[in-house]
Amino acid sequence: MANEPFSEYDDAALIAEITRQGDVIKGLKAQKKSKDEVAPHVDRLVALKAEQTARMARNNEKKFDRAALEGLLTKRFFYAPSFAIYGGVTGLFDYGPPGTALQNNMINLWRKHFVLEEDMLEIECTNLTPEAVLKTSGHVDRFADYMVRDVKTGEIFRADHLVKQVLNARLDQDQALQNGTFDKKKVPKGKPMPERLPADLKTEYENILESLDNYQGDDLWKLMQKLEIKAPETGNDVSEPKLFNLMFETQIGPTGQFKGYLRPETAQGHFLNFKRLLESNQDQMPFASASIGKSFRNEISPRQGLLRVREFTMAEIEHYVDPLKKDHPRFHLVKDLELTLYPADRQLQGAGTLRMTIGDAVAQGIVNNETLGYFVSRIYLFLIRIGINPTRLRFRQHMANEMAHYASDCWDAEIESSYGWVECVGCADRSAYDLTQHSKATKEKLVVRETLPEPIVRDVVVLDVKKAVFGPAFKANAKYVTGYLGTLLAGDEEWDEAKLKEGSLEWDAAKLKDLDAKLKAGNGSTTITGTDGNQYVLTSKMVEVVEKTEKIHIREYVPNVIEPSFGLGRILYSLLEHVWWVREGDDEARNVLSFNPAIAPTKALILPISSNEQFNPFISQVASSLRREGVSTRVDDSAASIGKRYARNDELGTPFAITVDFQTVKDQTVTLRERDSLKQIREDIPTVVSIIKDLVEERITWSDVESKYTAFTQQEV
Repeated sequence: MANEPFSEYDDAALIAEITRQGDVIKGLKAQKKSKDEVAPHVDRLVALKAEQTARMARNNEKKFDRAALEGLLTKRFFYAPSFAIYGGVTGLFDYGPPGTALQNNMINLWRKHFVLEEDMLEIECTNLTPEAVLKTSGHVDRFADYMVRDVKTGEIFRADHLVKQVLNARLDQDQALQNGTFDKKKVPKGKPMPERLPADLKTEYENILESLDNYQGDDLWKLMQKLEIKAPETGNDVSEPKLFNLMFETQIGPTGQFKGYLRPETAQGHFLNFKRLLESNQDQMPFASASIGKSFRNEISPRQGLLRVREFTMAEIEHYVDPLKKDHPRFHLVKDLELTLYPADRQLQGAGTLRMTIGDAVAQGIVNNETLGYFVSRIYLFLIRIGINPTRLRFRQHMANEMAHYASDCWDAEIESSYGWVECVGCADRSAYDLTQHSKATKEKLVVRETLPEPIVRDVVVLDVKKAVFGPAFKANAKYVTGYLGTLLAGDEEWDEAKLKEGSLEWDAAKLKDLDAKLKAGNGSTTITGTDGNQYVLTSKMVEVVEKTEKIHIREYVPNVIEPSFGLGRILYSLLEHVWWVREGDDEARNVLSFNPAIAPTKALILPISSNEQFNPFISQVASSLRREGVSTRVDDSAASIGKRYARNDELGTPFAITVDFQTVKDQTVTLRERDSLKQIREDIPTVVSIIKDLVEERITWSDVESKYTAFTQQEV
């Protein structure tokens, strides 16, 4: 009995089982059962408690020490708050040498993975954007988050983040009470000890956290009132949520009359240059444009380091596709890739994630189309390639309330860190919204014209407007009657005089036939309501409904857009958490950042065993050889011990170290040390340079090196 497995019990069930087992023993003793009869039950209770102790130990081991990592990142100047000596400004950070190199290496790999491999057109657009552009895109009216204030201190919080913070704190406290790790000193004097959360309330909190993005406006406020959300530090009430536009407003030019904004995303530059991009691609579809650059968002309360900042680097792709052909020619390459997906319906049900291939997800309609599924897969492969832990990566589908009204589907790549699950990449099917909106605003046709292999013959109903009669009849009021005629157009078609003249407007056949019937019933006239609300008489001399057969040789359409959008700062921070670990040593624990060689800030450390001048020519030879190959190197000839120099560069994530020693002087060989395994080989300088070059360019792995070369254990001289 004592050796039975307890994996079937979660933590709460295990505690309940310990209590139940104790009651069993008490009952047996009350019945005055013999020791032999009670002993198996006592053994089981001991085993249950041992399992609880082991779990508590594992939970403590798993607790991530964010402060220790941030201390390391500050010490090695990966990044630091901007304007620190002036007190700093929240949400703004400066990247130091290793942080800058790390981000640049990520960007270089991103270009290889997407721009080069997918044959994309890379562009660079301005950060300043006129108001008219962002008014058309919807950012001026809708690019906002809900904020609340502490009613007494005035401190500002982003509403949904405050809910998340408070609920996570309550759940963490409940976990600490369950594990017996709750710090009683945190209870204010005179206040009772907190109690465990009821199971149903705990489940409710967890479900709310999973579906929080679905709460907006009044629903969010009602939720906050129901949960009794207070300001964390003061316990004060907070105000009703109000929308706050996140764009930085500015004036372009000296007059102050030309309003603009710092761009909140890079996407609009793609759409405005669509015609030029299409021409650059020889008018061939589908194709994609890509850009990397700064974006700016005036975050309400940035409190999570690089995860919530006001100026950040984005990498965005706009893939233009025929709305009738959303298959992808390379989908077969990824269809068997298994991903962790979190569909919208499962979020609402609190059902958790599921594992399935992207091929099955598209076939079952979970992911809308092949092109979207292809880019979701490519995003996954990129994140794994740079070193994100695949077990801490999932793709969450937007729910109805957070999905843009024009989007047909949207998935976020979320990476788990000590802050929870954080959106780092968005991948949306934006339909034809952006190009359509800019086309309407500017009267510039942003379309693809495709010559059909076979002409399409169809019967259509059109309206022939007799301009010579129509204009003089209505004079200044003609625009109001034209507005009425615009309501007879099909779908999203808008009135366009040029298209009217060339006969390419799409009309709603049923509406035209209804108008024709009214004209005939009225002996060639009917009364309509103009867009000014007044009544006007329309006659058959002004307009004529015509049924005809047309032959179409050119198909004209507005392409749909699939948009992967990467927040590089968020990815970078998540990566730092995933690759950081502590190596236990004889004297002290040492920090290690296990970057993949391709993105490590510095690829190779060169260090002499001592300051002997005989080593200098070899140091120069190794350094110059690596730099000629484009491999970033650093020479550390400081007076510190070789162990400390290794440790210092392990903290910087340098994957390889080359040691020059007295045997180098004798036979021109050097040792090559790998950071994570501490394994070494010894070869001549050209061979070591070639090995490092291949490792950095991902042509081989360290396992390949170990299998080919003899391990080095001691120096010969």
